[in-house]
Amino acid sequence: MNHKVHETKVDLKSYQMHKLNELLVFVSGFNEFYKEKFQGIQLPITSRHDLASLPFVTKKELADDQNMYLPYGRNHSYPEASYIRYHQTSGTTGRPLKVLDTTESWNWWSDCWVEVLESAGVTMNDRAYLAFSFGPFIGFWAAHEAIQKLGGMAIPGGSMSSEERLNSMLDNAATVLLCTPSYALHLAEVAEKLGVDLKNSSIEKIITAGEPGGSVPSTRAQIESLWGAKLYDHVGMTEMGAYGYSCNEQKGLHVNEAQFIVEVINSETLEHVAPGERGELVLTNLGRLGYPMIRYCTGDAVVYDPTPCACGNKFLFLPGGIVGRADDMVIIRGVNIYPSSIEAIVREFDAIKEFRIVYYTEHEMDQLKLQIEGPEEVVITLAKLLRNRIGLRIEVEQVETDSLPRFTMKARRVMDNRSIKVTV
Repeated sequence: MNHKVHETKVDLKSYQMHKLNELLVFVSGFNEFYKEKFQGIQLPITSRHDLASLPFVTKKELADDQNMYLPYGRNHSYPEASYIRYHQTSGTTGRPLKVLDTTESWNWWSDCWVEVLESAGVTMNDRAYLAFSFGPFIGFWAAHEAIQKLGGMAIPGGSMSSEERLNSMLDNAATVLLCTPSYALHLAEVAEKLGVDLKNSSIEKIITAGEPGGSVPSTRAQIESLWGAKLYDHVGMTEMGAYGYSCNEQKGLHVNEAQFIVEVINSETLEHVAPGERGELVLTNLGRLGYPMIRYCTGDAVVYDPTPCACGNKFLFLPGGIVGRADDMVIIRGVNIYPSSIEAIVREFDAIKEFRIVYYTEHEMDQLKLQIEGPEEVVITLAKLLRNRIGLRIEVEQVETDSLPRFTMKARRVMDNRSIKVTV
């Protein structure tokens, strides 16, 4: 499947409108969720301006629909017998969304992942180790398929301990590691305890997903230093697809505009934001007919830059990747706090093995403290850096080594003990 529109003479915007109208005609006839949602919508859509006539889709809306129309909801365009893959979202609040894929939609998923792999320079000569549990969370399932499409070897690491995974990837001379940024750091910690020299191992590339850390310069630098390998980031969603990936420039993420239409909006006004302005990422997937997402509000906070990246990829660029989650932001003493901003500072200290952010209420005022596993001498330095960078005095508490949880999948480093929890 050749969907590299930026390498052809096809005008990208015209191509997107063509694919979008095909999708809209299809869902208007065969998808009960969108049949109801798009009543009165005039087709065809001929421009980005017309796109604004389509209503947004939210995760809550999908969840409510799924609760009302058990078990899978109405946003599955074909009879249940047509679906071959089951996945569910990994969110920590509410019931997870159930998402099904047909053979065609799953093939589209893996094609999107081929883009991720090729941007990282993965070829048929690579052996890719997937340090992933292979449960119902989508994770690296599609990556497993894509590696085989490229002709490379996919080595699954499910149902193994961290020590077993390290031994397996090294015994099999794996050249690529796929995991979350947190797990790459944890594996390095395990390797250090075992006396394993990762810097001189066969691993040459690391492809991360599931957390924003792969695009956080300090986190990326720490992982690359520990492994002696180059890190490439990737971003996707169970309900959307694998939509973004980094390149050799390592300055952010490209959105695969051949398969996704990108919008960045102000969550309050619902208007598009200007380049360089933070907004919420809204996506439309163009090739997943079995589970279409049209103007889906992802909840991811991004900044976009229309200037082409120095790598030559003309697709829209998101400097810094995902810079936060709309539902992750909290206000502490008048200051907007994103956990990813704190992580960026913490990861500048190689001596800090793990950390946790704790929100709590004291004297009816919301407070924040940071727990770290690290030497006492970094506590004062880190506290000063946090004050200077974030503009807020944050207590830094040293805790015992190995007392904080480690994560094989998405990390949960925030503990919210506030008496009244309000997010923006």
